Amino acid sequence: MRHASGYRRLNRTHEHRKALWANMAGSLIEHEQIKTTLPKAKELKRIVDKLITLGKRGDLHSRRQAAAQLKQDKLVAKLFDVLGPRYAERPGGYTRVLKAGFRYGDMAPMAIIELVDRDPEAKGLADRERLAAEEALED
Repeated sequence: MRHASGYRRLNRTHEHRKALWANMAGSLIEHEQIKTTLPKAKELKRIVDKLITLGKRGDLHSRRQAAAQLKQDKLVAKLFDVLGPRYAERPGGYTRVLKAGFRYGDMAPMAIIELVDRDPEAKGLADRERLAAEEALED
């Protein structure tokens, strides 16, 4: 009997899933809130909670493990410099999954996954900084 062993495969190969989690975890760490399908959000919760636990540990080995999974240095830096200290006293449960209705095109169940105690200013910060830099160049 199979009994839902391990994790959701999401009709993807192992390599595709690995890239998917790296991209989605990076987006969640950068923006602190993203919208995706409900099964993806539930699986992403497991991955991001483990990454934040690495950020709380803060040693070199943890940083290398997170860098191997995230692929971007700025996200690893945010994980260890911002999120690790923010959740230092919290014993777990760093993310929250909120149901967000159904997608119009295919009626897939949607969800919003966000960090608990998130910074509302983090969402779209990179775009605001990019636009400010472009305006500064024009002036």
